[in-house]
Amino acid sequence: MLLKIYPENPNPKHIKTVVECLCDGGIVIYPTDSVYGIGCDIFKSRTVERVAEIKGIRKQNANFSFICYDLSQLSDFTKPISTTVFKLMKRTLPGPFTFILDGNNNVPKLFQSSKKTVGIRIPDNIIARTIVMELGNPIMSTSVHDDDEMIGYTTDPELIYERYRDVVDIVIDGGYGDNEPSTVVSCINDEIKVVRQGKGILEDYL
Repeated sequence: MLLKIYPENPNPKHIKTVVECLCDGGIVIYPTDSVYGIGCDIFKSRTVERVAEIKGIRKQNANFSFICYDLSQLSDFTKPISTTVFKLMKRTLPGPFTFILDGNNNVPKLFQSSKKTVGIRIPDNIIARTIVMELGNPIMSTSVHDDDEMIGYTTDPELIYERYRDVVDIVIDGGYGDNEPSTVVSCINDEIKVVRQGKGILEDYL
């Protein structure tokens, strides 16, 4: 299903359709403030495995992150963070950043690597965050890549739908996406380090 949702004022009925799909173990493609993402309910382990299969990667090697509604969900899945890290996240989020933090025991085992870390994403996108709010827990996030390495990421939701229509349940058309992914920032042991430069410029907030 290709579902048009307007980012300025998401239709509650359409949001409900997406949430019901996620609750039933469905996979959705949704807009963020950077590239389009493929996601599912983080507690649907079989569905997480299906997403890994779609991406052609082993789930043990996957760098999936969580889309959260706001910073209040942090303590549900991460160990306590320092005031410095919290203030940085508060300044930069919602925004095009993924923060790597120490995960706690609430992180589903499927996401627990040997490092026991978790990627946290709070995009500046009303559609994605409203879905999470209505679902009641984070959704998994991994970027939609294009087969053309020169392009990197597909920005047109209709083209995304044509490619993924047989392997996902819903593709949300929230308008054209960006072609630059989020900036990944590691905050392990309070050492703030950019591990992938993307759309977000961390220096602007330091």
